[in-house]
Amino acid sequence: MNLTVEDVMTREVVSVGAATPFKEIAEALAGRGIGAVPVLDDDRHVIGVVSESDLLCKEEFREQFPGEHYRPPLLSRVRHRPGSRKATAVAAADLMTSPPVTITAERSAVTAARLMNARDVRRIPVVDHNGRLVGILSRGDLVRMFLRGDEEIAAVVRDDVLHRALWMDTGSVRVSVRQGVVTLSGRMDRRSEAAHAVRRTRGVNGVVGVVDELCWRLDDVPA
Repeated sequence: MNLTVEDVMTREVVSVGAATPFKEIAEALAGRGIGAVPVLDDDRHVIGVVSESDLLCKEEFREQFPGEHYRPPLLSRVRHRPGSRKATAVAAADLMTSPPVTITAERSAVTAARLMNARDVRRIPVVDHNGRLVGILSRGDLVRMFLRGDEEIAAVVRDDVLHRALWMDTGSVRVSVRQGVVTLSGRMDRRSEAAHAVRRTRGVNGVVGVVDELCWRLDDVPA
């Protein structure tokens, strides 16, 4: 029912090695229009990530005039500690953030979105169970889940939510979808079952909202 990281990740990944020079990394990011690259060892294990913000440390920490003694904001000091190392870096080994935030392909897209938010990252390398790179997941990949068509969403709600997940007699339930908003209408046996159907429908990837127009025969929800 729910999409996994493997369903939405990008499989063709631009990566660099620990010895890759600063300028080559900058050219890769600018030339491919991407915001970060994973750093791999000789066996394709992900050992770090270099992002645009890592490269920009060289500009941020550059003195505009002799003796300026620039002190960056606290957030910058926390993210790029120690800032001087990245400011003077000439290769990926000193630029990269390590250990990297990674995820495996079978994890849910919801888990990936929560991880990105918790760790404040825009891209996460996807690895196998040995830590080797198999893809990369960006916020843009997750946003594209909302491009899921209305007909596909309706089919998932009917087949996976109502039929398979709930094991209920839902023949009298109607499902319609417009612009990602699902409307559930009709009648179910119990009020608790109707509420459960609404909750499960909200959990379907690509659903923007749920309009609950369900009725029920028996009100089994305590006051």
